Amino acid sequence: RHHHTWKRGRDESRIHQHVQEWRGSWHAKNNVSCHDCHGGAPEDASMSMMHQRGFKGAPKDTEIPQFCGTCHIAIQDNYIKSGHGKTFISTGEGPSCVTCHGSHNIQQASMDIINEQLCSQCHTYERAKEMKQALFLVENKLNTIANDLKRLKLFGIGTDMQEKAFFRNHAEYRALFHSINVDAVRAKSSEYTQKLEIIEAEINDSFKQLAFRRNFSAYLFLIFIGLGIVVLLLSKSYEQKSS
Repeated sequence: RHHHTWKRGRDESRIHQHVQEWRGSWHAKNNVSCHDCHGGAPEDASMSMMHQRGFKGAPKDTEIPQFCGTCHIAIQDNYIKSGHGKTFISTGEGPSCVTCHGSHNIQQASMDIINEQLCSQCHTYERAKEMKQALFLVENKLNTIANDLKRLKLFGIGTDMQEKAFFRNHAEYRALFHSINVDAVRAKSSEYTQKLEIIEAEINDSFKQLAFRRNFSAYLFLIFIGLGIVVLLLSKSYEQKSS
């Protein structure tokens, strides 16, 4: 009995730690909750972690790519065809999704994830460095567009079409990266650069329209002030003549 009590306490502590990690994650910010990955019935506390209610629990190491690929389909396809994926599937060793991204405190992917400390755990950093350099231009454009879209939304400008195009290109390019194929990334970079430049042009047009509205509003404001001054002067002139 003491053993079971200790084990239950240990499990609850581990789950609490996972929840705390998840709360600061990119998944949490996008409303991806525990049951979206692990299954179960969150609306029923007594049955939430029962297999009868679809609870899958934690995947085995060899199941991780398929587990994450439930949502990240294109990324999984590219990963399986890559050197990383082939090594992992054939030997059960090498990098899987959690090696680079972690399991619960998953953050939005960026070029920072390609670094010497992480990549050199499995191989020399030189190949990874080439990949990072190949990604640099497109990644910069993606970051610039993401920030510009946020600014436009703050100003109340509609960006639905640009956001959809951005998300599609962003997802496709990130999926391509998981092929770990430097030549393929280089070959596709110019194509994605052109697509992103179209989105940038539309965003710049929106900023120009915003600037025009501001200038026009300022112009109208000055006209109203001028009219107010004219009316004031005329009224004073009329009062002087009346007296």
